[in-house]
Amino acid sequence: MGRWDDRVYADPATERFFTKATVVTLVRTVATLVVLVWAAYDRSLTLLVVGLVLHWVGDSLDGEVARWTDCETRIGSVMDMVSDRLSTGAFYVGLVWLMPEMVLPVSVYLFEFMVVDSFLSLAFLAWPIRSPNYFYVVDRRIYQWNWSRLGKAANSGLFAVLLLVTGWSWLGLVIAVGLLAVKCVSLRWLLQLGLPVPPVPPGASVAPGSLRSPEGSEPSP
Repeated sequence: MGRWDDRVYADPATERFFTKATVVTLVRTVATLVVLVWAAYDRSLTLLVVGLVLHWVGDSLDGEVARWTDCETRIGSVMDMVSDRLSTGAFYVGLVWLMPEMVLPVSVYLFEFMVVDSFLSLAFLAWPIRSPNYFYVVDRRIYQWNWSRLGKAANSGLFAVLLLVTGWSWLGLVIAVGLLAVKCVSLRWLLQLGLPVPPVPPGASVAPGSLRSPEGSEPSP
């Protein structure tokens, strides 16, 4: 897999809820939701787009702050994912509220992003890395398709931009189905790779036989 350096490898001693990056995540999420709710109240597509741009800028900013200040944590990564899905879901609900003809492509996209992509993104927790941004040390192919700069841009930006620019629901559906196919292929690769089970903490109680190996050998002491 290659060497895991200090930036890639998760350090339990540095894990905490509040960091400069998580504060940015919380602030940008609240700000985005306020704008999106305002957009829905005023039925304003312009405000809806402002909320989406605010989400994108904030999402980039908290990641940069985490790297600049060396405060990347697994907690922060999970918070970022949850916040992204909350903000993205609010945006697309608002979009369908204003443009009901987009309900089918948006439904497919939200299934892809909120369900399949969420599973893929949270899978990094099975390995001792700080975030999916470092999944290349586990599997470079899955990383390239999902968390490289190009992979992230295609998943988070392409669909929204083309929907807003063209207004073509059929094109949005094609893109949403294409993204879902990519995620399903990535999920297949992940399941073939397997999700490792973390070691049992010292002193924890374990049910008899629960740590048997696949061959049916006795539990490890």
